[in-house]
Amino acid sequence: MALHSSAPTSPLTPERSTRRRRMAAVALTGVLPLAVIVLVAVIADGTALDVPGTAARPEAGAGLHLGSTGHFFLAAAVVVAAAHLGGALAKRLGQPRVIGEICAGLALGPSLLGNLAPDITTWLFPHSALGPINGLAQIGLVLFMFGVGQELAGMRLRGTAARAFIVSQSSMLVPFALGAAVAVPLAARYAGPHGNGIEFVLFMGCALSITAFPVLARLLSDLGITRTEPGRLSLFAAAVGDGTSWLVLAAILAAAHGSDPTTLLLNGVAAVAAVALFLGPVKRLLARWAEHKRSSEAGALVLVVGVTGAAALTAAIGVHQLIGALLVGLAWPVRREGAFDAGPTVERLTDTARTVLLPFFFFGFGLTVDLSTLGWSASLVAVFLALLALATFGKIAGPGLAAWLSGMRPGPAFALGVLLNARGLTELIVIQIGYDAGIIDARMLAILTLVALATTMMTRPLLRLFRSGLGTGELVCSTVAYSESDGPPASHRDRARS
Repeated sequence: MALHSSAPTSPLTPERSTRRRRMAAVALTGVLPLAVIVLVAVIADGTALDVPGTAARPEAGAGLHLGSTGHFFLAAAVVVAAAHLGGALAKRLGQPRVIGEICAGLALGPSLLGNLAPDITTWLFPHSALGPINGLAQIGLVLFMFGVGQELAGMRLRGTAARAFIVSQSSMLVPFALGAAVAVPLAARYAGPHGNGIEFVLFMGCALSITAFPVLARLLSDLGITRTEPGRLSLFAAAVGDGTSWLVLAAILAAAHGSDPTTLLLNGVAAVAAVALFLGPVKRLLARWAEHKRSSEAGALVLVVGVTGAAALTAAIGVHQLIGALLVGLAWPVRREGAFDAGPTVERLTDTARTVLLPFFFFGFGLTVDLSTLGWSASLVAVFLALLALATFGKIAGPGLAAWLSGMRPGPAFALGVLLNARGLTELIVIQIGYDAGIIDARMLAILTLVALATTMMTRPLLRLFRSGLGTGELVCSTVAYSESDGPPASHRDRARS
């Protein structure tokens, strides 16, 4: 008898059934359509399609074709990365980060990369990408000037206001006078097309009287001397001096544009009215608005619209757009007002401007300045050394002498002058404006760039000579008051006790 046996068949489990359905779905709706697409593409590629009006296919180039959008993002990535790399390197060398960021901007321009590898520069930074980059730079500048206005609005004097104002006026007037005097014999050779005569002379005085307020604040913080009397006085003097210099610069620009006396008078009246408007009604309105607002998003929106709108307003009345941003910074609430805390909003925007947007300004500035074409003749070297010496002497001797004669000890008094000698970013903005307005030529732009870098880099080494005068004995609370929400840092209180 034959035995018939068969292996038992296992039932189809729900899991296996679900897996088969998924595989069928993938095959029918994924693999099969892809196969059809590939087949059609192969057939079409081998078929000569005679379509009227169809241009011949361009030959593929050897390089990457990113398009204007791709080139913009590539350029933005290169600029930001180079700026932060330069800043980190400068910090390791004991210099402010801004020095490295400025040098990175110069290196990406014709001074270095454009000179060594012009084809790479043209590919990385085509003309189509420069417009958007300049727009980012301008936004960064107005937010930066807003932050400067906020720092100035937060300054409070108490006890020695007379000394603070004496130091402030000397920190501006002494280097201004020296710069104007040395500019007289230089005007014929280094003035731009609109800088003949008084415009060039006054602009040179204004450029040499500038102190980089943000760079100074960073130096004081890094050295731990913000709460010392020289530290507080230098901050106040830099803020007041720079604010005055911007107003003087606005008048110089109006004169350089060839305005008639009536137009200059009208622009001056409009500028005074704008200052009164922002420091009066607008400031009070913002304070009342801040008491009832809880949303930081609303604060950021009002701030950005206010800064850009004020910049447009001041530009329309013949004053530089950065003055409008500075006025908004002066008018914006600097402390917690009621239920609305403006601090985080301001910090986020100014930090973004400093770390992300300002590198685009450094890059644009680097495209303008070509240090490789200076051709260091004996006369050019003499001009650079003379301007560097006068700029340094005016900023150290002027405020230092004023502080010493008003009662400070010699060491802290001249340390104050050394602090005010840091020019950095603010002077770069000023001289770029002067060059764009045709007041100075490209050679003077390059020379003043080197002066700005040199005076900023020498601040820390020179300060070590006077560091003994910045000890605990100079810690004061009476020169410039602390804000109500904070007292001296704990480290300073501990050192004062010891």
